[in-house]
Amino acid sequence: MLVNFNEPYLSGNEFQNIADAVNSKMLAGNGKYTKLCQNYFQEKYNFRKCLLTTSCTDALEMAAILLNIKEGDEIIMPSYTFVSTANAFILRGAKIIFVDSRIDLPGIDEDKIESLITNKTKVIVPVHYAGIACDMDKIMALANQYGLFVVEDAAQAIDGYYTGKDGKKKALGSIGHFSAFSFHETKNIISGEGGMLIINDSSFIERAEIIWEKGTNRSSFYRGEVDKYGWIDVGSSFLPSEIIAAFLWAQLESMESIQNKRKELWDLYFTKLRKWSIDKGISLPKVPSYSTNNAHIFYLLCKNNKQRTALLSFLKDEKVIAVFHYLSLHSSTFYSSKYLGDDLIQSDKYSECLIRLPLYYNVDIDRVIDAIVRF
Repeated sequence: MLVNFNEPYLSGNEFQNIADAVNSKMLAGNGKYTKLCQNYFQEKYNFRKCLLTTSCTDALEMAAILLNIKEGDEIIMPSYTFVSTANAFILRGAKIIFVDSRIDLPGIDEDKIESLITNKTKVIVPVHYAGIACDMDKIMALANQYGLFVVEDAAQAIDGYYTGKDGKKKALGSIGHFSAFSFHETKNIISGEGGMLIINDSSFIERAEIIWEKGTNRSSFYRGEVDKYGWIDVGSSFLPSEIIAAFLWAQLESMESIQNKRKELWDLYFTKLRKWSIDKGISLPKVPSYSTNNAHIFYLLCKNNKQRTALLSFLKDEKVIAVFHYLSLHSSTFYSSKYLGDDLIQSDKYSECLIRLPLYYNVDIDRVIDAIVRF
C-alpha cells in the first residue's frame, strides 16, 4: 500500500460548516466564517489585523502593494524559498537580493543581511522555513537601524513562536510589520487553497482593507462608516469565499488536536531515526533555543546529491513517497541571468541534499521509518 507524501486531514465539521455557509445565501466572502477565522487569529496570537486571502501568494502581493514597492527597490530574502516570496515583489518591479541559508538551518543567514543593505533596500523578507523561527531580534534590529520594513513569510509557521532576548514569547507573524500565512493543503491547517495577511502596523490597516476589497472602501460601508462606497485605490479580489473560510474554521476548531498529533509524529521520526542518521552521515532537523517547533516539516539532509537520489529512489520502490524541496531561486531558469551576487553555497546544499518525509495526521509512520532504516 502506497504511503503518499501528503493527505489532507478532515477534522469533522468541514462539510457541516460549508452547508451552513451555503444555506446562509451569502457566499462571496467577508461573512460569518471569514470573521470567525480572522478574530480567532487576532485573539490567539495577538496579531493586530488579519485579512483572509485566497492564498499566501495573494497576501504577499498585498504587502508589496501596501509598501508601494516600485521599480528599482531592493528586497532582501533567502534564495531557499518558494517562488511566491520573490514573485510578489518582482510583479511590482523590484530587484531581489538573495541571501544564503545558515549552515545549521535552511532559513536565512541573518548575519549576512547587513552587508547587502544599500540605499535602495526597502524590505527584508525572512522565511520561517519548516515553522522554525528566524532570529527576529537580529532582523528587526537591522530594520530599525536602516529604516526598513519587515514582511515575515510565515507560510509554514502557523502556531510557531519566537522567544526574544527580552524573554518574551511572540507568535511568528506578529513581529514584522506584515506577515503572510498559507492554508494550502500541504500545511498544518488547511482550506485547500487559502492564506492570510497580517498587518501589525496600524497605519496600514485602512488601506489594506481597501486593497483587499478591489480598491474600494466597501468594508467601511458595511460598518456604517460611510454612506456609499467607491473606487479609491488600487486593489484586487484578494478575499476568499465563505466556503473556503467555513472549511478553515472547522480546522481551526481542531487546531490543538492537529498540532499535538503532528508533534507526536515529528518526535517519533526524530527519536527512531537518530542512530540511523548518524550511521549514514545524514543530518536531522535542528530547532534553535529561541524557536518552538510547529511540526510542519520533517526533513533529512543527505551528505550529497548522489545519496539523496539513491534514498528517494529506494523509498519510491518501497512505495513511500518522499520529495526534495526548493531549488535555489538565484539559480532558477527565470532569475539566473539576473543574479550577479556571490555563490550561495548553503542554499544550493539544501537544494541538492534535502528530503522531506511524509508528515500528516494519518500517515503510516512505522512504514516510513521501517523503509528508511533498511536503506
